[in-house]
Amino acid sequence: MNPKQLLEQSIGIPFTEGNKVEILRNGVRIFPAMLEAIEQAQDNVDFLTFVYWQGKIAETFAQKLAKKAQEGVKVRVLLDGYGSRPMRKELIQHMKDAGVEVITFRPLMRWKIWKSDNRTHRKILICDDEVAFTGGVGIAEEWEGDARNEHEWRETHFKIKGPAVWGIKSAFIENWIEANDELLPELFSAKEQGQQGSVSIQTVRTSSSVRWSDIVLLYQSLLRMAKERIYICTAYFNPDDVLLNELIQKSNEGLDVRLIVPGGHIDKRISKVAAEDVFEPLIRNGVQVHYYTRTMMHAKILLVDNEVSCVGSANFNHRSMLKDDEINLVMIDRDINQALTDDYFNDLQHCERVTQQRWKRRSTVRKAKELLTRPVKDEL
Repeated sequence: MNPKQLLEQSIGIPFTEGNKVEILRNGVRIFPAMLEAIEQAQDNVDFLTFVYWQGKIAETFAQKLAKKAQEGVKVRVLLDGYGSRPMRKELIQHMKDAGVEVITFRPLMRWKIWKSDNRTHRKILICDDEVAFTGGVGIAEEWEGDARNEHEWRETHFKIKGPAVWGIKSAFIENWIEANDELLPELFSAKEQGQQGSVSIQTVRTSSSVRWSDIVLLYQSLLRMAKERIYICTAYFNPDDVLLNELIQKSNEGLDVRLIVPGGHIDKRISKVAAEDVFEPLIRNGVQVHYYTRTMMHAKILLVDNEVSCVGSANFNHRSMLKDDEINLVMIDRDINQALTDDYFNDLQHCERVTQQRWKRRSTVRKAKELLTRPVKDEL
């Protein structure tokens, strides 16, 4: 059974064929591509993000979206109630005054307290239902630039054309309906998506409404099907025991298993400590663990063998698997896999490997911090 058949059988979601994928590395390429797509939109723009903070890029996006609404384009913006808190209120008002529909997803003050910790972590931009963007980027000054220093985060985002666009759109619609109780008119007059390229894509979206997600099943399936190599890059690493043991087993079977996580520039220190709590069994069993030292590493990439690539908004942690709404794309294409592998090895040039000898020498204080994170690891 080939990878496509295995994943369709285990996840229950079919692949779409004939997609075109463009890999966008860092804000210097991501933001111009997104802004150009918005500028070219004629009918509608749908934008969903977890992070919308501050900086020049935040103003640029608000102005561009407002301009398109004034031109008569249907513009819908969905902001997570927690992730967009730092956003300047005048930017929101500017968009609303221009005719943009701006909705907050699960506002903190009004949302059911038992679900206030469940957020939408998806990052989606869709223009004219013909081109979609997804991946890990947020709208904030941290993502500007080309990861040249600690002030410019390392990120990977993706531009998609083809039938997979409607799978991405469905993730936007799901969150929009929950926040607004409105069915979108285009649901009943969807444009047919023609063949744009040769990439097969499986769109996996997960909901925090239940304490299980297809992301868990997806990650388990991808690790189990690996025969040669597993390369993981993630902003926050906090796997459950099943995934941890799967990585160890694959390494013991002789596979090349590597992990890149943020080093000293991580934005959430407790997440770094939680990740380090499971380093020892990984390193002892031959998994190569690397700290990315140049800046904050925020990309979410899982590469399996030489054909399968899993990308999107989900990190390799409990929160992405069980608490937040996420969207991931599984791509089957050797060229995409090779391009992302090349990026992976380029990133390794800016990494520091965590050796077993070094790990054994870590301080007692550091070990104590790892122990202290264990009671709250399910929240990270």
